[in-house]
Amino acid sequence: MIVIQRNKQFSDNKNIMAKYSKRAQEKIEEVMHEFKHGELKSGKDGKGGFVKTREQAIAIGISEARHEGLKVPNEKKLNKR
Repeated sequence: MIVIQRNKQFSDNKNIMAKYSKRAQEKIEEVMHEFKHGELKSGKDGKGGFVKTREQAIAIGISEARHEGLKVPNEKKLNKR
């Protein structure tokens, strides 16, 4: 006989919270749209040139959402000793 144990945390959908707010998701979508059309620039006032990778574009979108005060996960801190 096989016994299956379920994780109580994920058994109900009530306990699962969104990591990003709806508006933060929309902000990232806007930035990705700019990236796909070659309009997204990096750096202050776009002086860093055009963004070349998808990862850079996502990071810019998350950063802009964070500056607007939207719900975005905290940045991971490095352990300092």
